[in-house]
Amino acid sequence: MPRSVNAVASRAKRKKILKQTKGNWGGRKNVWTVAKNTLEKGLGYAYRDRKTKKRNFRGLWIQRINAGVREHGMSYSEFMGKVHAKGLELNRKVLADLAMNNPEAFKAIIESVK
Repeated sequence: MPRSVNAVASRAKRKKILKQTKGNWGGRKNVWTVAKNTLEKGLGYAYRDRKTKKRNFRGLWIQRINAGVREHGMSYSEFMGKVHAKGLELNRKVLADLAMNNPEAFKAIIESVK
């Protein structure tokens, strides 16, 4: 009886991984074991950094809100405390955008929470 090997599935699996490593330098794109390790590590970084990206943007929004609020003699924590006490349903992303691109509207928000 001939040896049974699933060459079709094996080849498809390799092709799929080598296709994903396209654009890498040297053996990382075409040497199977190197490409597989590169891809696994890269996917791990991608998963981790999707979380880190959210963290970084939140920090950026907080800095922008803080800078905008300090021009009007308040601190960030004081401002956010008053925003929550007033029950304003604006998140940090929106507040940061207003502080940066629409200072008049941001000033109106500050006046409404004072």
